[in-house]
Amino acid sequence: MGTMHNVRMNDAHGRGNAGSRPATEGGDTATEDSVDRHIARWRDKAPFDERVEGIITRIQLINRHIRQTKNRALAEVGLQDFEFETLHRLASRGTPGRATPSELAAELKISPAGMTGRLDTLEKAGLIRRLRESADRRRIDIELTDTGRERWLAAMNLRAVAETDMLTPFSLEDQDELSGLLKRMLKHVEGDAEPPVP
Repeated sequence: MGTMHNVRMNDAHGRGNAGSRPATEGGDTATEDSVDRHIARWRDKAPFDERVEGIITRIQLINRHIRQTKNRALAEVGLQDFEFETLHRLASRGTPGRATPSELAAELKISPAGMTGRLDTLEKAGLIRRLRESADRRRIDIELTDTGRERWLAAMNLRAVAETDMLTPFSLEDQDELSGLLKRMLKHVEGDAEPPVP
């Protein structure tokens, strides 16, 4: 499950010690989740902040569900992850969804040779086409085909339905509040580092 976090005594940030328990945990078994049971199992066996452990472990499990949702959507439309990611980068450039191989390689952080292999696979499947510039015959652009855009959109729509369903326990106000809290956390952990492109 999650990593047991070392105890950090920091009252200014509202963190407790190993004996500190969130008000919502350790009580009503009817409302407990798998993380409550995980924490109860480790209580008094290792030093950790229960509040921090609860938050981080829940984020990990939600992230796992999101990855599973994505994988199911891709399997349903017949795409592999690397195919979807390449189509996604092209689609983000609007219509007709065009970029050079070097631009795609830089965004996806793979080698030029690895990019060539990906593009070969996608071209054989009819999802992209290679276009040679008339003004500069050395330049090759990669463009989404209609089939490629349709498959990408189908995967996106399936993911949207599943992800929206994950948020059904929350009102719109709850969702806005949750988004704001996660934004504050993300800005803190990213710091000055360049964030990955979604």
